[in-house]
Amino acid sequence: MTATTTNTDTDTDTISGTSTSTRTRTGTGTHPAPTAPARGPALTGLGLFTILLGTSLPSTDFFVVNVALPDIGRDLGASPSALEMVAAGYAVAYAVLLVLGGRLGDAYGRRRLFLWGVAGFGLTSLACGLAPGAWSLVGFRAAQGVASALMLPQVLATIHATTRGERRARAVALYGAVSGLAMVLGQVLGGVLVSADIGGTGWRMAFLINVPVVALALPLAVRSVPDSRAERPGRDDVGGTVLLAAALIALLLPLTEGRAAGWPLWSVLSLLAAPLLLWAFAAVERRAEDGGGSPLLPPSLLSEPGVARGLLLGVPIFVGFSGFMFVGAVTLQEGLGYDALKAGLTLVPMGLAQFCGSLLLPRLVNRLGSRTLTLCALVHGAGLVVLAATLLWAPGSAPNPSVLAPGLVLCGLGQGLQLPLYYRLLLAAVPAARAGAGSGLAATAQQSGLAVGVATLGSLFLALEADLGPREAFAAVLGVQLAGLLGLAALSLRLPRELG
Repeated sequence: MTATTTNTDTDTDTISGTSTSTRTRTGTGTHPAPTAPARGPALTGLGLFTILLGTSLPSTDFFVVNVALPDIGRDLGASPSALEMVAAGYAVAYAVLLVLGGRLGDAYGRRRLFLWGVAGFGLTSLACGLAPGAWSLVGFRAAQGVASALMLPQVLATIHATTRGERRARAVALYGAVSGLAMVLGQVLGGVLVSADIGGTGWRMAFLINVPVVALALPLAVRSVPDSRAERPGRDDVGGTVLLAAALIALLLPLTEGRAAGWPLWSVLSLLAAPLLLWAFAAVERRAEDGGGSPLLPPSLLSEPGVARGLLLGVPIFVGFSGFMFVGAVTLQEGLGYDALKAGLTLVPMGLAQFCGSLLLPRLVNRLGSRTLTLCALVHGAGLVVLAATLLWAPGSAPNPSVLAPGLVLCGLGQGLQLPLYYRLLLAAVPAARAGAGSGLAATAQQSGLAVGVATLGSLFLALEADLGPREAFAAVLGVQLAGLLGLAALSLRLPRELG
């Protein structure tokens, strides 16, 4: 006679706070549910430092590059549309491969994929720093996005698999803090590196600085980051990945290049092909899910109450944010005549306000619930109005950066609340057993929105700049962003007041 005991162990998802896995132990062995994370060695303080160091690399690099874009354009003779692709190409590669990178870590070991991602990021940073021309830089930036898609999904997954209770909560809080600080440091670091012109490298040092950081992170990761993997990883969805990449490229390439080229036939055909490719992607994903496969983004998630609405909330947040950062960097340097250092320092108040806003979020949510999203949209919108008015009516061709600070602070406060609220609202609508797929959907939508924002709002700015001037063109872009935020505020009023 065999005795049988049952023990249920529930884990908590690091982003949504929902239960994501259950194990059942019997007398004959342990039978994990499909969503159960693998148990592994505990994450030490040094290991946490190492994976957070990896986390900081892509975020810091994004903002460093924004400040460096005007210098890149002058040095390489890059067209404005090529500069858009320097920013958007990274986000497209990252968005398309993010879920796949997480699955590879589940299957082959998260430490291994983290190491590959960090090493790849270092090599592609070196290639970017040595790029001989604008379009080679675009290609290397896309390769950086691939490396980031291998590296970053492993960070939260490793924290989730190797920490418990209060230690996990502290690790996740540090993850959020590092992401916020990376924005501030990236802006300042970009200005310092470009202005210092170390060894005549100019903007190239914005990429080359990553190489010694990677050289430090790799041996630390080998020594201190524990390995973990999923017990039953999902299969790779190569077809879905290819179709999603093709759809995004078909949309973004003509938006960035079509205007400058006079809208040739290829650009029109590409735009027409984009919705067809998206339809094909949805059909392939639906067929894979119906057949018991592992689609990149399960279509049935969209039928869950609140998921489609949550994705819609992210559109004005991410499209507006990336467009603002791209257009703002160009306006400060080319429109107001700031050098790279002054432009980077100008944006520091916004970054600090964004960091502080993220710290205020729990208290505001406890008091206001979903109306916190309404508040942050209105605060952010007020910041855009103040900033546009300052740019249009401030005396002098190059107003003091302190004059721009009030509008930037309001924008930063709104942005600091929006991103975590987006994840909380979207993932609260995802069933606990599908939290992994929901997190992938949320992150992919975020990165896709960032890429689309650079392409659309960046193209609008470039189209208006020649006739209106950079200040007026930037104000027009802010007006479009304001319309999106007002729509966000209106949509938020239809949300249940209590957050899940």
